[in-house]
Amino acid sequence: MIASCNPATGQTIRRYEEPTEAAVDAALSAAGAAQREWAARSLSERLPLLRRAASLLRQRKEELAPQASLEMGKPLTEALAELEKCVWCLEFYADAGPDFLREDIVPTAAADSRVVYEPLGLVLAIMPWNYPFWQVIRAVAPILVGGNGLVLKHASNVPGCSLAIESVFADAGFPAGLVTTLLVGAGRVAGVIGDRRIAAVTFTGSTPAGRSIAAEAGRALKKQVLELGGSDPFIVLADADISSAAKAAVRSRFQNTGQSCIAAKRFIVQAEVADDFVDAVLAEVDRLVVGDPFAEGVTQGPMARTNLRDELDAQVQASVCEGARLLRGGKSLPGPGAFYTPTVLDAVTPEMTVAREETFGPAAAILRTRDAAEAVRIANGTSFGLGAALWTTDHDRAAALARQLEVGAVFVNGVVASDPRLPFGGVKESGYGRELGVLGVREFTNAKTIWTGPARL
Repeated sequence: MIASCNPATGQTIRRYEEPTEAAVDAALSAAGAAQREWAARSLSERLPLLRRAASLLRQRKEELAPQASLEMGKPLTEALAELEKCVWCLEFYADAGPDFLREDIVPTAAADSRVVYEPLGLVLAIMPWNYPFWQVIRAVAPILVGGNGLVLKHASNVPGCSLAIESVFADAGFPAGLVTTLLVGAGRVAGVIGDRRIAAVTFTGSTPAGRSIAAEAGRALKKQVLELGGSDPFIVLADADISSAAKAAVRSRFQNTGQSCIAAKRFIVQAEVADDFVDAVLAEVDRLVVGDPFAEGVTQGPMARTNLRDELDAQVQASVCEGARLLRGGKSLPGPGAFYTPTVLDAVTPEMTVAREETFGPAAAILRTRDAAEAVRIANGTSFGLGAALWTTDHDRAAALARQLEVGAVFVNGVVASDPRLPFGGVKESGYGRELGVLGVREFTNAKTIWTGPARL
């Protein structure tokens, strides 16, 4: 049984029966047949359907956004913005598809030699709950452009969102079953990965879960893209625009109630401007409004589950015991729901819990540093390597420091974000492979070399 629960009230929204093994088998067979039909179509036939799906998402956003707010607590304004980003992503790939899949002609001694990009088949997408629409769309758009099909195993707490996504692609006219949802629990994922009809796997989620997924996919010798945890540094140097940096810091840490792999989590600030930065951050945090995600003016809803809230609180309390100074928050709100106060910790050191572990919720950790060199050492002193933000007005220094940061993306004077135009992914325990951009399309294609003789002597 799969059940969705409203994290703002603790009440069950709906229960769903899990499909039988026979039903899963039938779904995979239908998806495989749909993918073969889809792959046989020309790119010019495939791309207009992406535009149609984008149009449907835009038409339905007022009915779809509340589903995300209900199932995982996202403020309604953020859910609406998430759907607009999904529309942009689909439209972008509909436009960029021909360039991303253009054959590469390579001069060799052959009469002709080229690389062509052909679909792998069915891709199993194991997706998280924190951006229940965006995480799926950013995976499905490049996968479909490449001629593949998608089998979606969404997080078990957002089944309504998962089924809504499936319906959008069905109603847009894609082959029946090309984008199909399996409402199965985590214990049945290994069997789906090992199924002969699944060609590859893409996973977004925690590092421990990623290890398990990678082991199963590796055992079956199937291609994987893993986007895992993060403990992103947000470096503020002495010459930074402190006001702008503080506003961006609060937006990066507290949007989506801090539940984002690329949210800034460790704020590494040069000592001479640290007090000013902390004051500016606290002023912004004090403007946040926690409450019902459907209420006007609310900027932070509940966390997605009470166990996640309790885990975050344990990390905060452990860090206070280790010597961190609690400047704001640090407690659950009374009453029903998984609400947690916006939290700011100062005087954090790299050895403390909130600096060593990924904190997936509304808690900011401020670390003070002597200079840029030490800031980079602290930033790199983690097992994660997803994104990093760097704030300085010296662009030449920023360019040099960005290359020293061990992450998949560096945003200078900006908030780390995923963008359909740019590759997205991490290094170290933040995963491997890339979503989005041209690399996101080609990750799930067979880069086939075609050599045509005779060779030129």
